[in-house]
Amino acid sequence: MMPLHERLHREAHAYKDGNDRPLAAYTGLMAVYGAAVAGIAAAARSGRRELPDPRPWDVALNALSTHQLSRLLTKDPVTSPLRAPFTRFEGTSAPAELKEEVRGTGARKAVGELVTCPFCVGLWAATACTAGSVLAPRATRLATATLAALSVADFLQYAYAAAQQAAGET
Repeated sequence: MMPLHERLHREAHAYKDGNDRPLAAYTGLMAVYGAAVAGIAAAARSGRRELPDPRPWDVALNALSTHQLSRLLTKDPVTSPLRAPFTRFEGTSAPAELKEEVRGTGARKAVGELVTCPFCVGLWAATACTAGSVLAPRATRLATATLAALSVADFLQYAYAAAQQAAGET
């Protein structure tokens, strides 16, 4: 019978199909996320925090703030120093957004893929907002309201620019 590590290596090799897919590093990132969630749950339990009963407004506020926070972390020029060890600058992809290429292999590549993907960071951001609503509800509501307002403001900036462009073309 083949040892487990050897079977896992063989499965990872078959999955990759010649591509650079750092499955072990992805597993490590999932473990970090799981440990963070477990730590949040332990903190909430030890503090005897009651779980909130989210209303539709809370869900909308968290959705907008998660969207904004994930874009800020993964695309904003000011947060590029956080991504720089894992990426290479390639240009801009939209107003006030950078296009960066993931670099490296293994864990460096996996982290690079995470920190450049707003969809991937979205899970972490939503978890942070949810944890905050349990551990520090007032401060979290203020932070999420600020991020949600910024998200709506960004949308309005795009709408205004599109309206100006349409008015100029007519």
